[in-house]
Amino acid sequence: MTARRRRRTSMTATTLPDLDPIDPAVHERRWITLGVLCLSLLIIVMDNTILNVAIPSLMVDLGATNSQIQWIIDSYVLVFAGLLLTTGSLSDRFGRKGALQVGIVLFGLGSVAAAMSTTANQLIATRAFMGIGGALIMPATLSILTNVFRDPRERGRAIAIWAGFSGLGVAIGPMTGGFLLEHFSWHSVFWINIPIGITALLLGIRYVPTSRDSKQRPLDPIGAVLSMIGLASLLFGIIEGPAKGWTHDTVIAGFVVGAVALGAFIAWEMYTPHPMLQMTVFKNARFTAASLTITLVFFALFGSLFLMTQYWQLVHGYSPLEAGIRLLPHAATMMIVAPLSARLVERVGTKRVVLTGLTLITTGLLLLSTIQADTPYVVVISFFVVMASGMGMTMAPATESVMGSLPRDMAG
Repeated sequence: MTARRRRRTSMTATTLPDLDPIDPAVHERRWITLGVLCLSLLIIVMDNTILNVAIPSLMVDLGATNSQIQWIIDSYVLVFAGLLLTTGSLSDRFGRKGALQVGIVLFGLGSVAAAMSTTANQLIATRAFMGIGGALIMPATLSILTNVFRDPRERGRAIAIWAGFSGLGVAIGPMTGGFLLEHFSWHSVFWINIPIGITALLLGIRYVPTSRDSKQRPLDPIGAVLSMIGLASLLFGIIEGPAKGWTHDTVIAGFVVGAVALGAFIAWEMYTPHPMLQMTVFKNARFTAASLTITLVFFALFGSLFLMTQYWQLVHGYSPLEAGIRLLPHAATMMIVAPLSARLVERVGTKRVVLTGLTLITTGLLLLSTIQADTPYVVVISFFVVMASGMGMTMAPATESVMGSLPRDMAG
């Protein structure tokens, strides 16, 4: 009898290895919670890809210059990336569900303001405001997921589904934007965020559990300010470099300020007893490699999508809807491969899956660099499918490696 009890205990521990107490009701509806988190993620992913096909319309209707168009896109990225560390830390401290809901509300308000913009500069400002909401949503979805799915195998599959929804956002963004622009003005690409956001907000109130860092660490305002200045300045230099030249005084100043601020951030985080980001996590090779992998994947994903939507509209003269449809195979590949990546990891291991994925991404990018104005669509999209296969294989395992290598209290 004792042996049987031990075996049962062992089996239970394998199924639910995390011994911290969890509300049975939360565990029971964990997959519904995942659906709400994926819907919340869908808003910010779709918004980035939906805007790409609207760029020609913005240039005509707002009289936006190339520089203004660049900042309409990048003002969101600048704020989003600059705040990501800070918002993740705040969500751990004050509550992840609250951070998610506040993020959705701010993103929705920014979308309304963007839809009502009458000048390019107004749109730049409202897009930056939307970046605040996006920076609250993204880390909250992953940290809530990690706290709801305690079984590592289930968590890996949940993250794979989460990554698949990124692919869904990539797919429906350009097509939805193209359809809206065929029938309405460019304002509609922002109005579409409102019903999705309201749905995610209401479902979140019902199905998303509350959680926060049980240790209640003090805030780190100095670290937050240094990280925002450092990341924003560095991104400013990267954004302005191609337009003004990499040796321009403004660009160099951006890089210098970014480097100094990030250096000061690292020094401060190593010194303060309550850091926003514990630098010791970077001693974990798994965490560091996975974080770098995710950064490279998203850099390649959004950069290539932006380029190709302009390629098909400006070089080939396709309508926004036609350009969006031509991205469908790329997005469909990500949607199919990402959920399968969890099972591949179970069979051959994370390292092999991620390395294979990165190899495919690199191969796809190299092939895309060879396309010309007269390259057949079938050839171009086949290159994209190669890259998308790698992204689908890489995103979920790398994300799981990051989340799995941290204590759950630091999930944000």
